[in-house]
Amino acid sequence: MWFKHLQLYRLLDEQDWSLDQLTQALDPWRFTPVTETQARRVGWAAPAGRHGDQLVHEIQGHRLMTLLRQERLLPSAVVKETLEERVEALTAQQGYPPGRKDKLVLKERIVEELLPRAFTRTSRTDLWWDTKRRLIGINASSAKRAEEILDVLRESLGSLKVIPLAPQTPAGRTMTTWLTDPTTRPEGMVLGDQIELRAKGDDGILRARSIDPDGEEVRMSLDVGRQASKLALNIEEQMTLVLQEDMSIKSIRFADAVLKEIDDTDSDDNPVLQMETEFALMAHVLGDTAERLMQWLGGEATPAPAAP
Repeated sequence: MWFKHLQLYRLLDEQDWSLDQLTQALDPWRFTPVTETQARRVGWAAPAGRHGDQLVHEIQGHRLMTLLRQERLLPSAVVKETLEERVEALTAQQGYPPGRKDKLVLKERIVEELLPRAFTRTSRTDLWWDTKRRLIGINASSAKRAEEILDVLRESLGSLKVIPLAPQTPAGRTMTTWLTDPTTRPEGMVLGDQIELRAKGDDGILRARSIDPDGEEVRMSLDVGRQASKLALNIEEQMTLVLQEDMSIKSIRFADAVLKEIDDTDSDDNPVLQMETEFALMAHVLGDTAERLMQWLGGEATPAPAAP
């Protein structure tokens, strides 16, 4: 349940979806496994897995949804090898090699033959929807994977206007200032020991773990013009994370004080209640963290007005 990464989006839609409306909209897009002839399929699934059938869980204005993605694993090397064998056999049979179009037809047939025997892989992506803050957060390490779940949500709802959450001042510039001038660091935040500094040109990148952010190596890299593109942050009593210049949040680890609150609850005998308890606590921390980050980064950028 606990998010490891976070892609954040600002919801611009004026329509407020009730829980019932949202559930009804998602139901036709409920996940079903791939058939023998399908290479890939995505759909909404119950966040509680085998313990429940509910597609959306809502606690105190926070909604949890899950998208499953299943694909058949058909290595391109296997297709290529089989194609070469078929081409060789066909060349020997007819006395001349097949043309480009004939090879494409052969390749399509090979994929159709091998696909039913291919193994399947299923991956899960969780979405957190903060209805009060009008935020959507996706547990994905890349914007590409996050956009996939947004596309499915957009199809399910008919429309969905969101933009990546962005600060007025580029995050990389602010992180560089934090490294350069310790007096600018916000109260309640401590710099971690994972850093990436990039030069504007091709003068190299400094990537380091277990490094002192105030050490000589970092200072020298900043002096020659490198800018922070990744920086580990410790938000006191909340979490540690790695903030990237595009506002992606990676390597989230929740603080012991947060996890202890779960240990103090009595819901182990009810998996759904346990999941909802964890989600409610996590969502509260994520929402608070998003607000604090925007404040520390100089405020949220004003969304561009919609085209008439």
